[in-house]
Amino acid sequence: MDNKKQHIAIFTTASLPWMTGTAVNPLFRAAFLAKDGSRKVTLVIPWLSLQHQKLVYPDNITFTSPSEQQVYVRQWLQERISFSPAFSIQFYPAKFAVDKRSILSVGDISEVIPDEDADVAVLEEPEHLTWFHHGKRWKTKFRLVIGIIHTNYLEYIKREKNGRVKALVVKYINSWVVEIYCHKVIRLSAATQDYPNSIICNVHGVNPKFLEIGKKKIELQQSGNGNQAFTKGAYYIGKMVWSKGYKELIKLLQDNQKELIGLEVDLYGSGEDSDQVQAAAKKLDLVVRVYPGRDHADPVFHDYKVFLNPSTTDVVCTTTAEALAMGKIVVCANHPSNEFFKQFVNCWTYDNSKGFVEATSRALTEEPAELTGAQRHELSWEAATERFLRVADLDQVLERKPERSLLKNFASISLNTRMEDVSAYLHYVALGSETSRRAFGAIPGSLQPDEELCKELGLAIPAATQGSKDPVDTS
Repeated sequence: MDNKKQHIAIFTTASLPWMTGTAVNPLFRAAFLAKDGSRKVTLVIPWLSLQHQKLVYPDNITFTSPSEQQVYVRQWLQERISFSPAFSIQFYPAKFAVDKRSILSVGDISEVIPDEDADVAVLEEPEHLTWFHHGKRWKTKFRLVIGIIHTNYLEYIKREKNGRVKALVVKYINSWVVEIYCHKVIRLSAATQDYPNSIICNVHGVNPKFLEIGKKKIELQQSGNGNQAFTKGAYYIGKMVWSKGYKELIKLLQDNQKELIGLEVDLYGSGEDSDQVQAAAKKLDLVVRVYPGRDHADPVFHDYKVFLNPSTTDVVCTTTAEALAMGKIVVCANHPSNEFFKQFVNCWTYDNSKGFVEATSRALTEEPAELTGAQRHELSWEAATERFLRVADLDQVLERKPERSLLKNFASISLNTRMEDVSAYLHYVALGSETSRRAFGAIPGSLQPDEELCKELGLAIPAATQGSKDPVDTS
């Protein structure tokens, strides 16, 4: 590699303006890894054609070109950080799968990075990025492939019809593809599926805006002029679907209405279950107000003192970190997803319904402790980047050579070939036709990008897809 800068390519499964964790956190990761200028960083995000953008992006926001979306992404970031990071943004072809509520890649997205720059690949949600991968093996292309596990897929699937059987199948598939394609796996918390030789480390930080809000609250607490730092009570914010903590919260409130008499809670969120959550809230004797979702940094949230978060489907809950950064007391379940937060004095956990009542009642009568400088740093993206660099051990890239390519020699595979190579070959073959891909659950037309995607991204149009137009899958 001589004296050239090490190149880190961060591939993720979503992009702004979709305000989801895999759009926001990899963007901050790219910015802070590039901050000191010692390495070359590229963020690789999905590009959706207009009809697919309309299915997922909020507020009717759409883009006519990747360059237009890149301007939007960079402007959003620049409004939230105090430096100008030098990193590249590249796009890969993708489609939105309505049934999975997910963006799925199309074609071999590893080709976005030239071979001469293929040092380190960070796969944000590696299982998601490789379920339907058909192309060069990631370990063959890159010297080091690091998977960061964001999502507790199994917990969500278990809540579906026949969920336990489905979860077993998905657990096996996830283990299969992650082993094939990743050298190293970082799990944000023990709430995720376990993977062999994985490391548990929260490599996420909070948007710096929240630490600024918290800093102002500390100044108010220290002013001694009689002004209260927090003038509102309890609230919860999250996508308004039952699986995002609303089911647990409504049940806790319903079961303890007598013990929590006088409690008022404000819920903020938008989602498929908004009407049902609102109806359930109205049946309670307690005052529970339901509002549409909005940015957690909005001034409406600054004066709340207590953040209630009973969710157990998160891996590391972003809104919990944000609430702590703003100086609030957080009442949350004693669950592996909250392990990182237990180090903070304002994080109060409970084990059962009685514990929830006690913690909530006490939180409403006490004032939050002031965060120390060290605690504020621990929540920051600077600290998250330090943790990432420590566990990623990027120095090993200098010694590691890319693994040999089997794609050119698949016909010569013998019984003595390593099991992992055989497994990679089976995945390559299984995902090599549209028919078999559909059987595995891939979106139609995802083996190669269609003509529309190719033109928008400036890619050569494969002969097999010339003249093709993408039918949106609304199943």
